[in-house]
Amino acid sequence: MNALYFKEFGDSDVLTYGELPDPVIQENELMIEMMYIGLNYADIYRRKGSYHIESRDPFINGYEGVGKIVQKGRSVSKFQLGETILFVDVPFANAELVAVPEENAIHIPSGIPSKLAASIGLQGLTADFLAHDLGNNVNNSKVFVHGISGGVGQILSQLLTADGLEVYGVTSTEEKRQLALDQGAKQVFLRNTEWQETYTSFFDTVYDGIGHTLAESVDLLKNRGKVIFFGMAGGNPPAIDFIPLLSKSKSILTGDLWDYLTSFQERERRSTRLFTYFSKDQMKISQPTIFSLADGKAAHDYLESGKSVGKILLQP
Repeated sequence: MNALYFKEFGDSDVLTYGELPDPVIQENELMIEMMYIGLNYADIYRRKGSYHIESRDPFINGYEGVGKIVQKGRSVSKFQLGETILFVDVPFANAELVAVPEENAIHIPSGIPSKLAASIGLQGLTADFLAHDLGNNVNNSKVFVHGISGGVGQILSQLLTADGLEVYGVTSTEEKRQLALDQGAKQVFLRNTEWQETYTSFFDTVYDGIGHTLAESVDLLKNRGKVIFFGMAGGNPPAIDFIPLLSKSKSILTGDLWDYLTSFQERERRSTRLFTYFSKDQMKISQPTIFSLADGKAAHDYLESGKSVGKILLQP
């Protein structure tokens, strides 16, 4: 098989596309011929050596994608040959063939196209977990989403809107701002403009996957509000003094999707809930940007440039 791999950590120049041995499946695994592979910022960190990556020589990045079952182990019972499945937490995905444990495979409903499933898989399940496990907002709550036009942000903002909440956000360009408004946000601000002072102590919940904006997120909260902190796409968060939070009953909640996505049943339940929003036309996302797997270096550079809107997919 062909794969995108690297032998040492570094910038995108370390990436090589070439032939490697095919994986060998175990009795509880599926052999997946990949159709679309998701590229995420975590893959940038893995390539640089600053985030956990599964050990192998050479390294193969990537943990999510969509593909067709071309072989299955003798103990597999939930899937059939030829079926197209999604996975979001299986290593070595940047390849033409991936061995996927049956437990980690996710059924795709007949009405959901493969490209859409690949575009919403990891980000969609993340948004669902943030909204329904950590957020738990009541109708008409005012919520704020940093990076509202990004991969998680687009899905999260629409999911929250569909759940009956007033959604605000911030993004970097007028194009991205209009996209978020078209997707149902009540108001969207441009980064580096003067908007924060007007909205100090305004929001019930702030969703922050940026990191360095954490102190700003706390300032945006009402008393008894909460920040849902879920990532550091823009850099590490500052140190937070918890005494002022205590005096205003403000909370910072964090969580890891993998503490919730712990079984086949959990993946099935959560993905079904996510796909239902799309089946009911309660959500839409921008078209993904697709690179060939052979052009993986260009895809990494594009993601790091900050110019992307929505999902980046690699196609073998």
